[in-house]
Amino acid sequence: MVSKRRLSKSEDNESLTEDASKTRKQPLSKKTKKSHIANEVEENDSIFVKLLKISGIILKTGESQNQLAVDQIAFQKRLFQTLRRHPSYPKIIEEFVSGLESYIEDEDSFRNCLLSCERLQDEEASMGTSYSKSLIKLLLGIDILQPAIIKTLFEKLPEYFFENKNSDEINIPRLIVSQLKWLDRVVDGKDLTTKIMQLISIAPENLQHDIITSLPEILGDSQHADVGKELSDLLIENTSLTVPILDVLSSLRLDPNFLLKVRQLVMDKLSSIRLEDLPVIIKFILHSITAMDALEVISELREKLDLQHCVLPSRLQASQVKSKSKGRASSSGNQESSGQSCIILLFDVIKSAIRYEKTISEAWIKAIENTASVSEHKVFDLVMLFIIYSTNTQTKKYIERVLRNKIRSACIQEQLLQSTFSVHYLVLKDMCSSILSLAQSLLHSLDQSIISFGSLLYKYAFKFFDMYCQQEVVGALVTHICSGNEAEVDTALDVLLELVVLNPSAMMMNAVFVKGILDYLDNISPQQIRKLFYVLSTLAFSKQNEASSHIQDDMHLVIRKQLSSTVFKYKLIGIIGAVTMAGIMAADRSESSSLTQERANLSDEQCTQVTSLLQLVHSCSEQSPQASALYYDEFANLIQHEKLDPKALEWVGHTICNDFQDAFVVDSCVVPEGDFPFPVKALYGLEEYNTQDGIAINLLPLLFSQDFAKDGGPVTSQESGQKLVSPLCLAPYFRLLRLCVERQHNGNLEEIDGLLDCPIFLTDLEPGERLESMSAKECSFMCSLIFLTLNWFREIVNAFCQETSPEMKGKVLTRLKHIVELQIILEKYLAVTPDYVPPLGNFDVETLDITPHTVTAISAKIRKKGKIERKQKTDGNKTSSSDTLSEEKNSECDPTPSPRGQLNKEFTRKEEKTSLLLYNSHAFFRELDIEVFSILHCGFVTKFILDTEMHTEATEVVQLGPSELLFLLEDLSQKLESMLTPLIARRVPFLKNKGSRNIGFSHLQQRSAQEIVHCVFQLLTPMCNHLENIHNYFQCLAAENHSVVDGPGVKVQEYHIMSSCYQKLLQIFHGLFAWSGFSQPENQNLLYSALHVLSSRLKQGEHSQPLEELLSQSFHYLQNFHQSIPSFQCALYLIRLLMVILEKSTASTQKKEKIASLARQFLCRVWPSGDKEKSNISNDQLHALLCIYLEHTDSILKAIEEIAGVGVPELINSPKDASSSTFPTLTRHTFVVFFRVMMAELEKTVKKIEPGTAADSQQIHEEKLLYWNMAVRDFSILINLIKVFDSHPVLHVCLKYGRLFVEAFLKQCMPLLDFSFRKHREDVLSLLETFQLDTRLLHHLCGHSKIHQDTRLTQHVPLLKKTLELLVCRVKAMLTLNNCREAFWLGNLKNRDLQGEEIKSQNSQESTADESEDDMSSQASKSKATEDGEEDEVSAGEKEQVSDESYDDSE
Repeated sequence: MVSKRRLSKSEDNESLTEDASKTRKQPLSKKTKKSHIANEVEENDSIFVKLLKISGIILKTGESQNQLAVDQIAFQKRLFQTLRRHPSYPKIIEEFVSGLESYIEDEDSFRNCLLSCERLQDEEASMGTSYSKSLIKLLLGIDILQPAIIKTLFEKLPEYFFENKNSDEINIPRLIVSQLKWLDRVVDGKDLTTKIMQLISIAPENLQHDIITSLPEILGDSQHADVGKELSDLLIENTSLTVPILDVLSSLRLDPNFLLKVRQLVMDKLSSIRLEDLPVIIKFILHSITAMDALEVISELREKLDLQHCVLPSRLQASQVKSKSKGRASSSGNQESSGQSCIILLFDVIKSAIRYEKTISEAWIKAIENTASVSEHKVFDLVMLFIIYSTNTQTKKYIERVLRNKIRSACIQEQLLQSTFSVHYLVLKDMCSSILSLAQSLLHSLDQSIISFGSLLYKYAFKFFDMYCQQEVVGALVTHICSGNEAEVDTALDVLLELVVLNPSAMMMNAVFVKGILDYLDNISPQQIRKLFYVLSTLAFSKQNEASSHIQDDMHLVIRKQLSSTVFKYKLIGIIGAVTMAGIMAADRSESSSLTQERANLSDEQCTQVTSLLQLVHSCSEQSPQASALYYDEFANLIQHEKLDPKALEWVGHTICNDFQDAFVVDSCVVPEGDFPFPVKALYGLEEYNTQDGIAINLLPLLFSQDFAKDGGPVTSQESGQKLVSPLCLAPYFRLLRLCVERQHNGNLEEIDGLLDCPIFLTDLEPGERLESMSAKECSFMCSLIFLTLNWFREIVNAFCQETSPEMKGKVLTRLKHIVELQIILEKYLAVTPDYVPPLGNFDVETLDITPHTVTAISAKIRKKGKIERKQKTDGNKTSSSDTLSEEKNSECDPTPSPRGQLNKEFTRKEEKTSLLLYNSHAFFRELDIEVFSILHCGFVTKFILDTEMHTEATEVVQLGPSELLFLLEDLSQKLESMLTPLIARRVPFLKNKGSRNIGFSHLQQRSAQEIVHCVFQLLTPMCNHLENIHNYFQCLAAENHSVVDGPGVKVQEYHIMSSCYQKLLQIFHGLFAWSGFSQPENQNLLYSALHVLSSRLKQGEHSQPLEELLSQSFHYLQNFHQSIPSFQCALYLIRLLMVILEKSTASTQKKEKIASLARQFLCRVWPSGDKEKSNISNDQLHALLCIYLEHTDSILKAIEEIAGVGVPELINSPKDASSSTFPTLTRHTFVVFFRVMMAELEKTVKKIEPGTAADSQQIHEEKLLYWNMAVRDFSILINLIKVFDSHPVLHVCLKYGRLFVEAFLKQCMPLLDFSFRKHREDVLSLLETFQLDTRLLHHLCGHSKIHQDTRLTQHVPLLKKTLELLVCRVKAMLTLNNCREAFWLGNLKNRDLQGEEIKSQNSQESTADESEDDMSSQASKSKATEDGEEDEVSAGEKEQVSDESYDDSE
């Protein structure tokens, strides 16, 4: 018996519910009756015990489980039958329940009744389910007992309110409630509901939670509504029960309107809810959303829910610090972890909702999209966009579009993105792949701000995510670098540069991926190669450890391999890589030595490594002048941008720079002798040398020696035994020398200032009359000589441009003047030397698979012959004027050549072509540094000429002349266009050759756009001075000569130069203020300071002026220049500049009218003509200005009517070569431009008109009908002009935009006519009759196109005919809607040409199912239809039917 009791006890412990404790057992309760012995069978004579025993349950005492001898269903059936068949039924039920009540007075007995029964092992039924119900649960399954048992339980429950657990760790109240769950049938659900709600009202809070959360398992569906109402009342009374109540309401079947009320209650309390309660509450809110109210609810939800304030980054960081310092047992760390867990759980709830409810995800995106203010955007918004992007694949494109728009409008900025990652990195970490996919998509954009945002996603993903995600980030960046898209490659390399600085140890673990790029260097530009080797060198040499040695070895192998190549493209890679790596190795670490454990000074071993690497580069490049020049340039860039260790700098000074004098400098008094083709002279010296110590640059002899050797002569050394140095290296060598001296002497160039004024050994360069008699070889030699001289002077100007003494400034200005003069002479030689290939001036060009000497020819013939035809086209396109606008696929007319220049009008066509090619040849001229433009500050410079005793002998005044100013402005304009204008670059497949758009701007590209803008803003004041001076010049000229360009007092060449300066200044201003970087917050101060400069030109104001005031004053200042505008190009740039200023202002309505007024003035001005035969206005520029005028005018329809109704008739009545008197820019040559713009803007305008609805007011209907009447009248005027101007371009425009206008009429106007017909019958009839004549003319135009068999016109005919057919059907539908169908009938329309003559070649009986002839309209208007006793007159000659199908008259 003892063993049996032990077994029973063991089984009892195993079968307890989850509420029972398995770890501890206490002695029997003190309340146990003394007569009860533990583990014995209950012996009682009560009817309760007897009936149970008969039915199959043996009650046990103590802690033993009650035993079930039969199957549970069999027990219930036996007991039910026993009770029903008992003689005293139904009184027996009361006795039975009374016995139960007596039995459960003992706590142990009650507990046993609530716990599951033990099934006897020898019973077959025990082989069924392993789970047995409790005795109470079995009794509740019997219908006749259920009400009484429930009543007993509810009476018993209050005894345990404040005893959560008994001695056995069993929660009796929870156990009692669990008996009511999942009953097969509830006899009296209403009574049960009442009892439960009464119990909830008096129960303690913890029990309230248990009962409420159990309600869905207790109650049937029929009771859900009543319970829901009771719970909503309880929700108002007791806020602490919000979570369990909402959790239950989400599981009940309730009326949507009821849920709406509850949801509103919850939304009102949302801001005060605890973080741990949020998941349940958000789940309820999302569960109750319907398609109708989704957007409204989500919008309110995102306004009230700010998770950034729930888990602050400061708290996160503090908890992280504590957990690291005090261990994981820190209570604050646990709290923080709990908070993060709640956040993660909350987002899991949201993910689940948006995954299965498309309505929620779409509403959430829409709510974020509708948020306009920058301050209203939250961290929560970004997280939600990321979650939806990763959850719903269908919405990816939509989210990308929303994000792009937000980034462009600066609503989502870097600070918001950083906060998002820092606060919710645990949530975002699970979406790493989706975030990287989004970043990849954004990097494919053409907008720089969007590309920057994509790069930030990569950066923060690497910073905040784990090692696996970091590996994915680096892999994605490497993929971008190998994509072949230049913008992607640049951005990805920039991100890698940031990551190396941000987390070098993490990047070191992923270095193997970056190192793999070394195998794919063919398609990477020189600037990108610099970045790549900078990243790898930083990883390899930042810390001297074994982990990075493999990177060093691979880099050395690649560099040696590339340097040994005979192909210049690969040698270029080796030179750039080696110099970049040497710069990292020899970097001056004295400033950062406190932060790193490296020694501050370069060790002897490291210095030896650096010098041996550089000597290797020098020896591998000395056989090629281009490679040597590239090496000098790269070394110079390294010295300029990186701070080298003093040891390395000293080695450079001793081994390289000292050779310059031996290679290029000779005594000026000793004229070289030799068999030269031209007499050698020392020219362009700035001082008269009275002593024998003067120096000169030995240029012509070196060039002759090089050409002699190249032509097959013996390569001999000079008499001195020194190696012959190519003159190609003169300018790069000097740049390296200058920068080395500058760095060693803190910017002092006294050691080399003699090179500024020393002469050059040249010959007489001015060709004069001998030009025609010179051979091609001699002309080529002179061209090369001038190119090299120009590049020498350019580097001289680069070196000494920042000198402050007046004497040095004067010499620099003189050199600038020499450059301009030499370019004019060079153009004369180039005009007679078409096949000439100049020497390179910039050497980091992508010469690809050809030799560097023939890389870029400016001649059109060379471009056709050589392999570099495509590259030349790329360069030409890149440097073309930014005036060029997009033109239609079918150009309506031959464009007038855009007047590029300045002096070109005085040259022949051949000379113009040469000058243009020279203008675009960046690869042949040395690049001017951005510091050179400080010369713009110079006004008059007084230069003192000293005698031998350093006394002032004379003074000379030097100033910046118009030609020099134009030279500087042209170069600055090209630089800004290269750096600030967003490029829509074509995507080039990987491993395919491509031309470099950065050719000639390699130094510039090594600076950021912000730096360039900052430098140019320093020049705003002098540029404003020059702009005002030029303005005054043209004002005075206009006053003296009445604006006649070729008047007696006008110097034509000076006029054109000043006009070009005017244009370039406006172009520079436009490029600056149109820079997209101003949308970024960090650049707002730059914009503010620039606007302050402009506004201060009008009046000196305070520095704390608001932005709107500065914009207004700047607009007014620039607007004042319109009176002196000398050319149409300048006018267009001024208008564009004012528009850019206007875009940054919020109060732009008044300014918009000023722009329209100004544009109209320019259109109505008589512009000076540069050619008697052709206008000086190009079609694309006229198109642009006309579009601006019509877009900014307050009434487009009136403006179109004025031009078409006034200007065009004046043109028709004027002589052949004359123009309109009102609009002098409107000529027969430019008519097609006016016509195209007016048709396009008219169509664009009517598409913006809302169709309107019947619910709109009468006034709105009348206004829209009036507007459509005006639009149709304008359309009629324009369409009828094709009878006079019937050229192909005009007809093409008419077919294209005529169809679009008819489509707009169908979509926008016909719905308006549907419900306006009855009240405005006459207006509708008039509108339709006018439009009928227009569409008939369109039909005639279709016939004209077919007769002339012009495929460029006939391709538009099918779509136009289809549209006209739809119009006829639509008019018929409108009449039917107004009960006037009988007033509509169709007839045959004959095919006619534009003049109205019938086309005889076609059978007139071939019906075109068109609308009626002219008299049809009048007949139809007299037809009547009756509706509600009223008579309406209707026009049935509504529309032309232009198809070749026939319609029955019955229609």
